[in-house]
Amino acid sequence: MISRPTWAEVSLAALRHNYRAIRQHIGEGREICAVVKADAYGHGSVECARALENEGASWFGVTSTDEGIVLRGAGIRGRILLMTGFWRGDQEDVIRYELTPAVWEPWHVELLNDAAKDSGVERFPVHIKVDTGMTRLGANIPDLSALCSLLTNARHLAVEGLFSHLASSEVLDAADATQQIAAFEGVLGRLGGLRISPSLIHLANSAAVVARPETWKNMVRPGLALYGYCTPLRGTQKKPIELPPVELKPVLSWKTRVISMRGVCGGRSVGYNATYMTNTPARLAVLPMGYADGLDRQLSSRGRVLIRGEYAPIVGIVSMDLTIVDVTGVVGVEVGDEVVILGASGNISINAWEHARLCSTIPYEVLCRISKRVPRRVVE
Repeated sequence: MISRPTWAEVSLAALRHNYRAIRQHIGEGREICAVVKADAYGHGSVECARALENEGASWFGVTSTDEGIVLRGAGIRGRILLMTGFWRGDQEDVIRYELTPAVWEPWHVELLNDAAKDSGVERFPVHIKVDTGMTRLGANIPDLSALCSLLTNARHLAVEGLFSHLASSEVLDAADATQQIAAFEGVLGRLGGLRISPSLIHLANSAAVVARPETWKNMVRPGLALYGYCTPLRGTQKKPIELPPVELKPVLSWKTRVISMRGVCGGRSVGYNATYMTNTPARLAVLPMGYADGLDRQLSSRGRVLIRGEYAPIVGIVSMDLTIVDVTGVVGVEVGDEVVILGASGNISINAWEHARLCSTIPYEVLCRISKRVPRRVVE
């Protein structure tokens, strides 16, 4: 039953296209770990993972044990990397569901080794996460020797991978990125002496996949790029840098319908706190969506939507469940008309970058905050 005509459409054809574009860009011989954390950035992790697995993806990146369990419950057979490790008490589920955790804390190793032993697992694979300068998660480089010693003595664990994460991969002349890459290369050079020989080495996120081939190693971890967006590449002077593009298509479109029409005179206040006043007679359309659906209040009297192939401005404050747009300049709008919040109508479009710029944020947040009460409809 449809009780609110507001929904998001997820194009699996666009998702598969983006995966193929990334594969073509990096070439064969490297693994792609498709990042589907945070419900695939708001797109639906199960549906996206299934489509990507059918397209050839054999690795998936998630944040936590519970996200991995959801994928296993949906029948995903590929490897699942817990990129932010696991919490105390999750170790039995990590083993049971054959999830591959990042490790960097001594207690990660101890708990997981004991759980593997109790489960009768001889050598359970793990990936070492090393902090090369982001100062967030991962083993500090001075502590790496002790961690590797602990791992080599953990008889029921096997180090399969080693990875880190770049803080400024989209800033192509960023000193911190150069330093992180050098630090990672230094760690790789030390592995033999630490009796560690991982088969998978990975450093590249979406921006690095697009623009930093020196970081590709033998696995890459695209996230946002899979869903059709890439952070603009730039230098430290914030000037855009042109490189041969990877052709990406936005996967998600966000839509609603007009539920009421209002004809008002000039000088009429619109919405909460009378922040918007009509200057002349106007036709206003009421939409059944608001900030509880993920539409940022900063779009109040600043953002716009698409209706009948035309732009229509948002007027007044975006409220919890309703938003008002001015359709005076759009001919023939009526109750039931489809309205595009993100996506295309005719020859024009609105993407997550537009919302991000107006709200002083990034496309990641725009996509991830589309709330659970907005049903996702998979389209081909």
